[in-house]
Amino acid sequence: MPELTTVGRWLILVGLGLAAIGGLVWVFGRTGVPFGRLPGDFRFETGNVSCFLPLASMIVLSLLLTLVLNLVLRLLNK
Repeated sequence: MPELTTVGRWLILVGLGLAAIGGLVWVFGRTGVPFGRLPGDFRFETGNVSCFLPLASMIVLSLLLTLVLNLVLRLLNK
């Protein structure tokens, strides 16, 4: 069983990560970045049925989260 200090440290890091992601979403919303409306985000509408496939937005989000995770892990290993 991990020590409580280790669990506490991980909870703080996760909380800071979520706060950073929330800050990025807020900044993107304020600057007018069309996240969710990028070229490559597909929207299909037929009658009463609509389907939204945010392919390009998810690729950008994946790249950003990979970069942040790599930076955090490099800082923790030093």
